[in-house]
Amino acid sequence: MLLEKLCRSYGVAGFEDEVREIVVEELRGVCDDVRTDAMGNVVGFKRGRGRKRRKLMLAAHMDEIGFLVTYVDEKGFLRLDPVGGINPQVCLARRVLVFGKERVWAVVGSKPPHIMKDEERKKAPTTETLFADTCGLGEKAKELIPIGSPVAFEGFFDMVGDCYVGKAMDDRVGVFVMIEALRKARSNSVDVFAVATAQEEVGLRGAATSAFGITPDIGIALDVTIAADVPSAQPHQHITRLGDGVAIKIKDSASISNPKLVRHLQELAEEHKIPWQAEILPRGGTDAGAIQRPVGVAVATLSVPTRYVHSPAEVVHKRDVKATIDLLARFIEDAHKREYIL
Repeated sequence: MLLEKLCRSYGVAGFEDEVREIVVEELRGVCDDVRTDAMGNVVGFKRGRGRKRRKLMLAAHMDEIGFLVTYVDEKGFLRLDPVGGINPQVCLARRVLVFGKERVWAVVGSKPPHIMKDEERKKAPTTETLFADTCGLGEKAKELIPIGSPVAFEGFFDMVGDCYVGKAMDDRVGVFVMIEALRKARSNSVDVFAVATAQEEVGLRGAATSAFGITPDIGIALDVTIAADVPSAQPHQHITRLGDGVAIKIKDSASISNPKLVRHLQELAEEHKIPWQAEILPRGGTDAGAIQRPVGVAVATLSVPTRYVHSPAEVVHKRDVKATIDLLARFIEDAHKREYIL
């Protein structure tokens, strides 16, 4: 399965090479042209059939959170600098893969609680207290692991009930949705630019570069969003719920979606009986914000509800993934019919 292949591949922000190879191969099967740029973005172009064609930019980011090595000691312990939003509490005792001159497995550790002082035990772990243990590599670690080597959580993917569980579901599921929707769309009167973006996790950088070059008329970001429908959260804090369908974003920290575009997406979902839910994300943003700023165009985000975002085991529901693919495919077919000027 393509989603499994994407989740098991590695691509810490700025080092997306392995994922990029997969995406280039897949987009070549559905696009008229595929190219890459100096930022590492992959841009697939699918020509529209209309006479006066607008440009639709789709954006799903390839990169994932991780670390860079900042120091290697003589015993083979590595100090780490986070790349993207890392929650140290989910890192302890996790296997990670270090991309040095060779690939080296390590385990994330910290000072054992048995020898901590009482005040230390009360504190949550921080990235400063974490290290990666190369498990006996010793001095050889200095030779094999240069400073700046990327470190990623172990590639992981599984089916649990009706859910997909995996590493880097944020945002390999968005890349998967983009590719599958292009396959499923029966026609496109607009020119479609399908962009697998780089370095989203460190500031939406790849999408901004691509949008400046493409100058789209419409932008749709494809990403995950928080599904906080867990016992420790109140109903008003859920943001989205797993299994209730594609989330059509209204607002996040990076963008306010174009209201006319949001209504069009909602109406398409209702027309085609696609389950959907409204999303307002109080913290966090997507590539839509980066598309919007350089050229001032109508943008929105289609989100896949996800539990445990920015952890090594992110959970999505297969019903929500299908709904997101279905709605995006219908929008590609229908995008030429509306104007989104406010």
